Amino acid sequence: MRARTILVADDELQIRRAVRNALTSDDARVVEAASAAETLDRVASERPDLLVLDLGLPDGSGADVCREVRTWSDVPILVLSARHADEEKAALLDAGADDYLTKPFSTLELQARVRALMRRSARTSGAQGQTIRSGALEIDLGARIARRAGAEVHLTPIEWDLLRVLASDAGRTLTHQQLFKKVWSGRSHGDAQKYLRVHIANLRRKIESDALRPQYILTEPGVGYRFVCVPADGA
Repeated sequence: MRARTILVADDELQIRRAVRNALTSDDARVVEAASAAETLDRVASERPDLLVLDLGLPDGSGADVCREVRTWSDVPILVLSARHADEEKAALLDAGADDYLTKPFSTLELQARVRALMRRSARTSGAQGQTIRSGALEIDLGARIARRAGAEVHLTPIEWDLLRVLASDAGRTLTHQQLFKKVWSGRSHGDAQKYLRVHIANLRRKIESDALRPQYILTEPGVGYRFVCVPADGA
């Protein structure tokens, strides 16, 4: 079995060392880059299974690296940054990042987020016959049917599209604008957050056992929403 390759791009040696120590394992090797140019070269030459990317590279921004990589690679990208503003998080996700972790971060959280991205990357995304299961929830993408505890859930077309888009990218935070464009057929105008708030609330009432304490569709305040796959006994 081929060892997974993780590329860590950060201009601080101590951060690269900490991430390398946290992620190196029997089935994963870690390579490093200290600049935007080196990162792009390494993505092309190493073809990593995951890119851990700092925003503050000396010769370019992390957002620019994300956009460039996304023109020719679908490698999962986990951004590390000391910046905490919701607007910056949303901008990075819109630029192509898959997840965002702020510094300082815990080793356990870093490892958990990397595992989640690896699991999502390993799945066949959007396969016609794919069925996604999370707790008591079953989402049959081919048949366009959702079931909760075996009973079919009746969803509006908008609610179905929201659930489909979120579940197909389980574990990834999708920004308000990303969801708005995917569900409302590419529209880029209007108040995305307002539209989504109403429909997500209705969707939660139908699929969650407690809409006020959701376990499937989680809110990332100021950024967007994330679908979570929970164990079958966690519903």
